[in-house]
Amino acid sequence: MAHIRKDMISFFLTTRCNLNCRYCYTNKTKHKHQTLALDFAKVGIDDYFRENTSRHIRFFGAGEPTVELKLMKAIRDYAAQTAGSQLVVETQTNGVFRMPTTEWLAENLDIIWVSSDGLPETQDFYRRALTGKPTSRIVEKNVRFLTTHGRGMVGIRATITSRNVLSQREMLKYFGDLGVRAVWSDPVFPAIGKNEAYDSPDLMEYAREFVIAEEFARNNKIFYGSILTCNFDENTTQHCRACLPVPHLTTDGYVSACDMALFGEDRGPMSVFIYGRWMKGDNKIEYDQAKIRILRSRSIENIAACHNCEVRYRCGGYCLGEVVNETGSLFGRKNYVCDAIQYLWWNLPRPKELYKYLHP
Repeated sequence: MAHIRKDMISFFLTTRCNLNCRYCYTNKTKHKHQTLALDFAKVGIDDYFRENTSRHIRFFGAGEPTVELKLMKAIRDYAAQTAGSQLVVETQTNGVFRMPTTEWLAENLDIIWVSSDGLPETQDFYRRALTGKPTSRIVEKNVRFLTTHGRGMVGIRATITSRNVLSQREMLKYFGDLGVRAVWSDPVFPAIGKNEAYDSPDLMEYAREFVIAEEFARNNKIFYGSILTCNFDENTTQHCRACLPVPHLTTDGYVSACDMALFGEDRGPMSVFIYGRWMKGDNKIEYDQAKIRILRSRSIENIAACHNCEVRYRCGGYCLGEVVNETGSLFGRKNYVCDAIQYLWWNLPRPKELYKYLHP
């Protein structure tokens, strides 16, 4: 099952963001100042909890979830009415917020992934505030507080570019000194609608340096994973939760299957992930069963280019969002990642147990 074990309902809370990251893949300009409707979130929770045993909820983009902290609290509280002590609350955040927010996250969230690119000089180059100010110092302060006082796990989701591909080991030491014990890294990928990524690293160079960094991490009791290795812990025929699919509620009132399909109103290849719509007047969600069947059909057996790959059952065809964005097909393949995935499979130690914290 691998990464599709991450069965949860996600909420794209807002398009507002307090950063201006150089490589941001979202189209927040067209959808400026949109916020998820609370009534939509409640209906989504009701539907999801009724049809699933999972009681896992998650807060994500397209902007920064914590800028809508009041809404985050309201959704969490509503979910808790049904889930009670079984509720698992997760977020992916840029880590740039004031101490009252830090304290609430520490007290109420079970899994916090902070998007950070490592050493301060890298973080401050790519991830500056809207004002242009650097962010490394406040992220460092918040991560240190969360790892010290938080009730749950605090991990890092790092973007790897040509600037930090050779400093993965140093990046892990830096995060480890802040108390972090879980890091997932992703090579930077193209923005939605584009085929070239900003400051993309050489993927084989990334893979070689990853192997060195992973050994360092293991020796220092830090887990280090990659989007390229996210299914190495068990066999799978499908790459991710988009193939189930599980709901991601958008700010413009749709149900998406993928973090990269952030808006239902946008047209293009990513529309294949939009499989539901909130009918505000009736306060219900209409689901497209035909689209659900198509998403579920995306498996290794139906990806012709993967049939002869020795690593296919520890990959599942790679990140579906990236594949669709760059090839236009649910059954396509990002050929240029294949050598790196195979290199990692043959050069990393085999996982001895299932990943405790799955890729964000």
